[in-house]
Amino acid sequence: GVSHVLTLVLQELSLLCKRDVNGVGMLYDLLRSRWLQALLKIYECLQHYLGKRPVPVMLQARALNREVVELLREAPQSGEIKELRRLLRSPHLKAALLSAHDTVAQKDFEPTLPPLPDNIPENEEAMRIVCLVKNNQPLGATIKRHEITGDITVARVIHGGLADRSGLLYAGDKLVEVNGVPVEGLEPEQVINIL
Repeated sequence: GVSHVLTLVLQELSLLCKRDVNGVGMLYDLLRSRWLQALLKIYECLQHYLGKRPVPVMLQARALNREVVELLREAPQSGEIKELRRLLRSPHLKAALLSAHDTVAQKDFEPTLPPLPDNIPENEEAMRIVCLVKNNQPLGATIKRHEITGDITVARVIHGGLADRSGLLYAGDKLVEVNGVPVEGLEPEQVINIL
């Protein structure tokens, strides 16, 4: 994907850097930057998600259920057809399962972020909103309190862990909020419990 192409470009640029071609060093540093690498990882993840996200075959399963029941009424009545009609007309299937399917199929589960305000000052610090789904695996990062500022920061990111694989967290990142809970004034142990 994009990361592979970037790796090839970096290999070519490293050869040009040795020959001291104008501007190549700056371009090489830009393409090697952590933020660009993280951005490309996010892009590839989103492209992978968009290609593989499940799409419901139909939005109205209840309507199809009614149509099938009508077709089965006109079919020759065997024991299997009677049983199938009874199952398809049961309130458990119609009210619970098919209703739940239709509700989920019609919703949009894409993540939405609030728009940025227009009046952000130029000297304002940049902030990233990071969403990592842990399940039962560890985060793969340690946190600490900064000695001078007292901020909770990422102390290190463990190679191969969830945080490392995502490319979204780096050593030195300041944690402002975890799972909607502000961390200012909390001890690192308290933040770990929220994580």
